[in-house]
Amino acid sequence: MYNRPEQILEQYDLEVNAISKGRESYHCDTNQGQMVLREYRGSKERAEFLGEMSAYLKEQGLFVPAVARTREGGPISVDEDETKYLLTDLFAGAECDTKSREDMTEAVRQLAHLHNIAERYEGEIPEFVKSAPDSLLQLYEKHNRELRKVRNYIHDKKKKNEFEVMFAAQYAGFVKKAEEVTEMLKEIQPDEQSFGFCHGDYNQHNIIFTKQGTAIINFDCFSYHVRVSDLANFLRKMMEKNNWNMGLGMDLIKAYDQIRKLSPQELRYLYLYLAYPEKFWKIANRYYNSHKAWLSGRNIEKLERVIAQEEAREQFLEVLFHFTA
Repeated sequence: MYNRPEQILEQYDLEVNAISKGRESYHCDTNQGQMVLREYRGSKERAEFLGEMSAYLKEQGLFVPAVARTREGGPISVDEDETKYLLTDLFAGAECDTKSREDMTEAVRQLAHLHNIAERYEGEIPEFVKSAPDSLLQLYEKHNRELRKVRNYIHDKKKKNEFEVMFAAQYAGFVKKAEEVTEMLKEIQPDEQSFGFCHGDYNQHNIIFTKQGTAIINFDCFSYHVRVSDLANFLRKMMEKNNWNMGLGMDLIKAYDQIRKLSPQELRYLYLYLAYPEKFWKIANRYYNSHKAWLSGRNIEKLERVIAQEEAREQFLEVLFHFTA
């Protein structure tokens, strides 16, 4: 990695004063301001679209990172190993605090603004950002198969460790809920109005509070999908970190709804996104794909937390379900 960022930055028409190592990235002090260089795994076509979309969002008043162009005019740079990179604006500030109701509320307001502004985009929607209408159903059916695979693996083991005993005891209850959500999804299809541009990875790490305003960063997963997927992703993470606090959850949904009105169908989809036991699947899947000869205490702690929070999660979902009737 010696001198790699310097070599890559030579492909841009800018002066670099200093470079420091960031989280899977390089922070660059340049004559055009603070910028961040990070590896990019998408296609050139997607990078072109991200550059165009970020420019549009900035023009409409959103605080998002612009994609820098190389000397040749391209949106990505490539090193000698053919690894691709994106160079974008770097925003200095604090990430969204998952213990601050004010931070979380502002984050969902900004998400609603993003959805509203992106909806007015008049350019062509590339096929590579579009999701299939039944993509959520396909995803949950895949998750269900993976849960059964983990169950079968553990069932066949003669000697089970602490995690496996706990998983086996909880499996039936959680998989029943997973299958119920999957069956409910088969009964509805998202209408055209439910689809729109989504950030694709809207979480506390991608919302930065700066002196200039609230920035939304890391658009690599930008897609054309059911818009409440963004809200559900953010809401689930915030609720998991706050023991599924019912008041917090409803306040966040209301804050989004005040900026962008949620349709009855979107509320149903929001319920289904949150009703699927995503965290239980995630822990099980991570365990199955890990080095199982070594038992991670973190896996046990995470599973214990999911089990402990399930009653509060169910109570929140029961209240949310009434809004979908």
